[in-house]
Amino acid sequence: MGASAVGTRTGLRGRDHELARLDQALADARAGVSAVLVLRGEPGIGKTALLEYVAAHAVGFRTVGVMGVQSEMALPYASLHQLCAPLLGNLPLLPEPQRDALSAALGLRQGPAPNRFLVGLAALSLLTQAAEERPLACLVDDVQCFDEESLQAIAFVARRLTAEPIAMIFTMRSPGGDELTDLPGMTLGGLNDTDARALLASAVPVALDPRVSDRIVAEAHGNPMALLLLPRLFSPADLAGLGPPGRRPVTDTIEGAFHLRFQQLPPDSRRLLLTAAADPTADADLLWRAAERQHIPAGAAAPAEAAGLVEFDHTVRFQHPLARSAIYQKAPAPDRRAAHQALAEATDQHTDPDRKAWHRAQAAARPDENLAATLEDCAIRARDRGGAAAAAAFLRRSAQLTPDPARRAERALAAAQAGIDSGGLSHAHDMLAAAAAGPPDETRQARLDRLRARLAFTQRRGTDAPRLLLDAARRLAPLDALLARDTLLEAYGAALYAGRLHTGPDRPEIARAVRSAPLAPSPPRSVDVLLGALTALTLDGYPAAADQLRQALQTVQREQRSAPPGADQRWMWLACPVTPEPLAPELWDDEAWHELATGAVTLARDAGALGVLPMALSYEACYRIHAGDLATAASLSAEAAAISTAIGSAPMVYASLLLAAWQGRESQALRLIDAARTEALTRGEGRALSIADYATAVLYNGLGRYDAALTAATQACQYEDLGLLGWALVELIEAATRSGQPRAAAAALDRLTERTQAAATPWALGVEARSRALMSTGDEADDHYRQSIKHLSRCRITVDLARARLLYGEWLRRQQRRGQSREQLRSAHETLSRIGADAFAERARNELLATGETVRKRDTSAISELTGQEAQIARLAREGRTNLEIAAHLFISPRTVEWHLSKVFTKLGITSRKQLRAAFSSSAPPLSTV
Repeated sequence: MGASAVGTRTGLRGRDHELARLDQALADARAGVSAVLVLRGEPGIGKTALLEYVAAHAVGFRTVGVMGVQSEMALPYASLHQLCAPLLGNLPLLPEPQRDALSAALGLRQGPAPNRFLVGLAALSLLTQAAEERPLACLVDDVQCFDEESLQAIAFVARRLTAEPIAMIFTMRSPGGDELTDLPGMTLGGLNDTDARALLASAVPVALDPRVSDRIVAEAHGNPMALLLLPRLFSPADLAGLGPPGRRPVTDTIEGAFHLRFQQLPPDSRRLLLTAAADPTADADLLWRAAERQHIPAGAAAPAEAAGLVEFDHTVRFQHPLARSAIYQKAPAPDRRAAHQALAEATDQHTDPDRKAWHRAQAAARPDENLAATLEDCAIRARDRGGAAAAAAFLRRSAQLTPDPARRAERALAAAQAGIDSGGLSHAHDMLAAAAAGPPDETRQARLDRLRARLAFTQRRGTDAPRLLLDAARRLAPLDALLARDTLLEAYGAALYAGRLHTGPDRPEIARAVRSAPLAPSPPRSVDVLLGALTALTLDGYPAAADQLRQALQTVQREQRSAPPGADQRWMWLACPVTPEPLAPELWDDEAWHELATGAVTLARDAGALGVLPMALSYEACYRIHAGDLATAASLSAEAAAISTAIGSAPMVYASLLLAAWQGRESQALRLIDAARTEALTRGEGRALSIADYATAVLYNGLGRYDAALTAATQACQYEDLGLLGWALVELIEAATRSGQPRAAAAALDRLTERTQAAATPWALGVEARSRALMSTGDEADDHYRQSIKHLSRCRITVDLARARLLYGEWLRRQQRRGQSREQLRSAHETLSRIGADAFAERARNELLATGETVRKRDTSAISELTGQEAQIARLAREGRTNLEIAAHLFISPRTVEWHLSKVFTKLGITSRKQLRAAFSSSAPPLSTV
């Protein structure tokens, strides 16, 4: 870590609370409980000193460390390589997909681009393997200077540690962006005046004038390093109290002190330190090869070490990151270029071509086409290693070094695309501006417009995106027909996302643009089939478009079935909602929904698809809710949320919102719904408002508060949201009939029937018959209820079948047919209570009570105490999966699986896996007749 002994000793002054937390972290890790802690604070506040304390007190631990270096941020997985390098002896012990992904990420082998999720999982496995031998302390310094890929991977590891003997301590600068915000942490404040004065007195060998002491303490703001370094900036007159008062930011003060010490060194020592500051690898052999090329003698190291700025052995360690920063940032540009040129010459082309090219690029004083082309090749290799952010950085520098204006604009456009893909949106803006400055070119301008529109949608998902995307599609139409059609699909998706909040073109306008766009190729791509079906639905209506929608759905199913392991299915799960996801429920096709939902999760898991898996899990969770498997839906939703948190993406909340509504948990559901509404209005996301309204209608129908359900369902039906309107109409009909609003129910039934008759699946015909029964009387109602149960018994949608039996039982009781009523209500109550649809189950129980029966509630208190992850692990163990298989399935370590299972056994009062099936028995609650 490289701080001096003085820095270590004094950096701990006044840190008793922090030291206690660190001691506890080490104690937890020794006991086999993972400990993660993030130390935040301004430069010089003592974060590195605390890491050194951990290193010194981690007795019996294996210690590995990594320090972020700002100039390393352009190279993918550079920081992860630092962390993993000492542990690579265990690499052969990893499962093959993880081993291959990590090897590719670290440049140890050639292969396809590794998925970031698999890389993170491999790093987790590598660390947990090392911790099997003895406890492991991971000291991770200056996280804000990590490359993006490494930060995501290491943050993923930290969030998945649970029951491993690992202590992972991070430091990062504040204020600033914080990718670790959800992890346990402490923010280090300044020393109090007493400790500050004591530290200052220890740093100055002579007595200070009290006014000078007051001034230094005031300027330092309790920052230990500033207290140690400020006296070096004062002249003798200042120290005697004769100099003028002044204030400067603490960071500037510390950097200024380091730079002053640097300036006092001999010229050769300064050149050596500047070269060391320009090299992020801290490789002493590389440094000395670069020094030879600059004719720097070996003796130049001694004055630098004597000044306390750096330590040399097999690595190069600066006293503090700000020392490196001050030396590098304040150096004249020609001197920096000379250092990079020497490092480029000293770097081996065969073992590290990308770093060599990067140094050459930093050494370049003017545009150079050969170098720009080399950086393009580096970008390709970075992308192949999964380094999207690094690829964007290489492309940005390539564009800057391109002499030809037209080619420079093209490379800037590619850099902008890479920036959008990697999440580097501010850099993408800069590159779009650079591309716009190129010479006129109609095709490039159209592509530029499309990227601007995509960037707007990515950042805001607001109502301006449909207009921008539609304009870009129209401009692309005569220039690139396929890209124009892709852009039209994106525009349609943005309009669908905006929903009722749209202010630009709506879906009909975009659909009309599709009809006038260039024809689809022959044979059509999946994108073209989907676009054609959506256009027909919008312009021709549901009945006329049903066949095309079915064709689109079948196309998706065929592609998913034929996808090889690890296939890229991201096109199915784009951020905009024009995906196959809504097609199956839109067509009331439960078989296709089941196949797509479960298949998508399998594909995403096999591929380790970082951005896809949470969406796929949420999709399957929604299916599971309707299939009556609310317990699995809850665990899938929890897993999606955990993975989203682990990778730093926006959480997938829709499944959890619907789950709470079906469970009838009013306070929890309303809290989630209110949050969803607020976020939807902020982002201009009208589709989310419809989902919130639909969930509200389900909630209140379950609770028997039909007026409130009618209001929510009416709002949900105001806009024809794909895959949602049919469901909302069903809720509206039930709420309206129970609220004495037959005309509203009749109008909704007409709209529903148009869709269900065209779909003609058992699910569609079942909900239609159930809805008709609600509006009928006598034998006609009885026949509709029976038809509904018959149809719904032939499909997978358990919740609709149970609700049909509930409604039929309620109707039979009111017809004084108690015996038949009890039969239907018993079945409804058993199913609804078993699956956890508590509000609907309570409706069935109350109806049974009215028929003269009492119902003993099934005791599920122990199962209900399981967390989402515990329930998921218990379910997989019940299916016969091994700990290793469960760990791979849930992206955790086998030790964490074992730890969770022990908690499951304790909560359920069992001692083995064999007893899990009985503990999760789906037997009905007993009934007795009064």
